[in-house]
Amino acid sequence: MSHKKSQVSHCDKDVQHSISAGKAAPLGASITPDGVNFSIYSHYAQAVELWLFHRKDDVVPYQVIRLDPQENRSYHYWHVMVHGATAGLYYGYKIYGEYAPSRGLYFDGSKLLSDPFSKGLYGSKYQRGDASIYGIDNTATAFKSVVIGNDEYDWEGDKPLRRSLSTSVIYEMHVGGFTANPNSGVEETRRGKFLGVIDKIPYLKEIGITTVELMPVYAFDPQDAPLGLRNYWGYSPVSFFAPHWEYGTTDDPMTTIREFKDMVKALHAAGIEVILDVVYNHTAESGQVGPWLNLKGQGADTYYMLDKCHDNAFLNYTGCGNTLNVSHPVVRRLMRESLRYWVEEMHIDGFRFDLASILTRGTDGAVLVNSPAVGSIEADPCLSDTKLIAEAWDAAGLYQLGFFAGRNGDTRWAEWNGAYRDDIRRFVRGDEGMVPKLAARVLGSPDIYSNPHQDINQSIHFISCHDGFTMGDLVSYDHKHNEENGEDNRDGLNENYSYNYGEEGPSDDPHINAIRSRQVRNFMTMMFFTQGTPMLNMGDEVCRTQGGNNNAYCQNNETSWFNWDDVERHRDTLDYLRGLIKYTHSLKLFGLSNRIKVGVDMEQPYIVWHGINQSQADWSPTSHTLGMEMVHPTLGEHLYVIFNMYWEDLDFELPKTMFGQWHLVADTYLDQGENFCNTLLVDQKNYLAKDRSIVILSDFAKKE
Repeated sequence: MSHKKSQVSHCDKDVQHSISAGKAAPLGASITPDGVNFSIYSHYAQAVELWLFHRKDDVVPYQVIRLDPQENRSYHYWHVMVHGATAGLYYGYKIYGEYAPSRGLYFDGSKLLSDPFSKGLYGSKYQRGDASIYGIDNTATAFKSVVIGNDEYDWEGDKPLRRSLSTSVIYEMHVGGFTANPNSGVEETRRGKFLGVIDKIPYLKEIGITTVELMPVYAFDPQDAPLGLRNYWGYSPVSFFAPHWEYGTTDDPMTTIREFKDMVKALHAAGIEVILDVVYNHTAESGQVGPWLNLKGQGADTYYMLDKCHDNAFLNYTGCGNTLNVSHPVVRRLMRESLRYWVEEMHIDGFRFDLASILTRGTDGAVLVNSPAVGSIEADPCLSDTKLIAEAWDAAGLYQLGFFAGRNGDTRWAEWNGAYRDDIRRFVRGDEGMVPKLAARVLGSPDIYSNPHQDINQSIHFISCHDGFTMGDLVSYDHKHNEENGEDNRDGLNENYSYNYGEEGPSDDPHINAIRSRQVRNFMTMMFFTQGTPMLNMGDEVCRTQGGNNNAYCQNNETSWFNWDDVERHRDTLDYLRGLIKYTHSLKLFGLSNRIKVGVDMEQPYIVWHGINQSQADWSPTSHTLGMEMVHPTLGEHLYVIFNMYWEDLDFELPKTMFGQWHLVADTYLDQGENFCNTLLVDQKNYLAKDRSIVILSDFAKKE
C-alpha cells in the first residue's frame, strides 16, 4: 500500500504523518498496528479535512489532512489511515459544502467539528457563542475529539449484576449534585465527580438502594442555558460516547474514563447497579440558529428530522430545537454503537431513554407502528442482559404510556409510570374521585398495562424525579417559583398537584411542618406498597427542597445540589424510609412478577378492598379512604393497609386475622421510633386512623 504526505496548512512541518486510504469501517477513530484509522459519514460534503493537534489547547494544528474524494471516500464515508498516530491524539474535522438551510444543508468550513463516534472529548475551552455564528472560526474554543486506546483497565472480575426489577429500588441521581455541596464531607477534588459518588456508597447502602439511575453523564453542553446560567441536568448532549469531562478530577479524557469505571466497579462491588439516562432524541445543536458542534455541520439532513414541506426547517418534537432522525440507518448505528460501548466497555447495567417516544417517529415525524429503532435496541444481543426503561412521551404531546412495556407478552421494556405520579399526588392532596385511581395504581396499573402475562415490575412508579417538584416541595408549595431561571416564571409545568398546607414555602408553624413530614411519609409508604418497581429522586429521603423551582435544569448550585445537612435535619424521615424498604423487601408479596389477583383465592396472592367497614370500599367521588387487605396464603403473609387522606380521624374495622393477631407495623402519624417494632394489638377489632395518615398492620410477627 502506498503512503503519502498530507497537504500541509499552517502546521508544524517537522512532524508529519504519512497517510493511506484507510477504511470506512469502523466509524470513529480506531487504533491499529499501523496507526489510527479515521472514518466519518457525510453525504453532501464537498471536501473534508482532518485536523490534528499536539495538545488539548492548541489553536494551530500540527497537521491538516485533506481527504481525497477519490481515494479517501467510499459511498458517503470519508476515511483515512494516519500512520504512526496513537492514543491521546486530539483531533477534529472541518467539512466544506453548501450552506443552504432551505435545502437542509448547513456546511460551514470555519467550524472545527468533533467526531460523533469519538470515545473521548475535551471541552474545557469550549465557548457556545463562537460555535453559533456562521462563518466565524471557532478552532480556539471548539470541542476536540481524542483518540482513546485500550488502557487495559483492571475490572477485577466485575460483571453486570443482572438484578431483577422485582428486587430493585431505583435512585435517580445527579452525579455532580450528589456531592458538589461543601457539606458533603467529600474531599474537594472529588466533589461533584464520579469519584465523589464512591465516597457516598455507604449512604446508599444504608438506605437500601439497589440501583442508581444516573442523569446524563456523557458529554453535554454546559452553556446551553439562558442568561449566563449553566446547564446542570445534562440533557443537551454533544457526544453519545465520551463521559462528561467536568465529572472527572482532571480534564484528561482518559482519566475521566478510568474514574467512571472506578465508580461503576465500586458500586457493583457494593451490590448496586448502574443505569444511565440516555438522550437519543435531540442534541445541543438546537436548530437553525444553534451552534455547529458535529452532526449539524456533517449533515443536518442525515442526523435530524427536517420538515420537507416547509423549507427543511428543523422539526422540534423535543422542545429543544431539533429532533434526532433515528429512522436513518447511520443515526441508528450511532445510537446502538453508543449503547453497546457503555455495556461492553463501561459495564453499565441498563438505560433510561429520555423522551423515548421520539424513537417511534419516522423521518417525517409520523408515528410508526413498528419502530425500527425500538425493535433494534430490544433485539440487540449485546444489550440482552440490560434494563431498558422508556420515558414514554415526548414534548410534542405524544403520550405512549403502556406502549413500550405492553407491545407484546415478552417485551423487555419497562416504563416510567407518569400516571402513577400524577394520581398518587392528587390522592394525597385530597382531590375528589381519586380512590379508584389509587386502587389501580397500587395494583400495578392494570388499566394501563392490560397484558395479563406482563411482568408487573415493568411499571416504574415514582412520586418525583429530576423534572418537577421534589417530594419536599410537593408538600410546601402551591405554585412553582422559577424566577431564578430568567424566564419570568413561564417555564416548567404550571400544575404540580401540590399543596402547601397553609403557608407557601418554609414555615415555622409546627402543625404545618408535622403535616408536611407526614405527607412525605405517606408518599413513601404508597410507593413501597405498590406492585411494580419503585424509584426515588435524589434527596427525597431527606425532604430535599429546590425552593419551589420545578425546572431547575439551569441551577448548578445549592438550589439543586444535595444538602447533606438534611440527613440529620430529617433523620426521622430517612429512618422511616430505611425501615419501609427493609420491611417490604422481607415480604414475597412485594417480589411478585405476575399481577396480584383481586378477590379471595387461597391458592395464590390476592387483594381485597375495604372501607371504614369491612368489604364496603367507598368508591364514590367524595371518598378519600381505602382499606387494602393483602394475602399470600401459601407463605403466611397477611397485611392490612389503611389509606386515610381525609382531614379527620376515622375508625376502621379490621379484617379477621388468619395467622395470629394483628401487629402494628407502621403508622405515618406516629414518631419514627414507634414504627417497625411489630407492636401487638391485643384483641383489637378497630383502628383509629388519624387524619392524612397510612397505617400498616400484619397478623404475624415477621422476623427482621
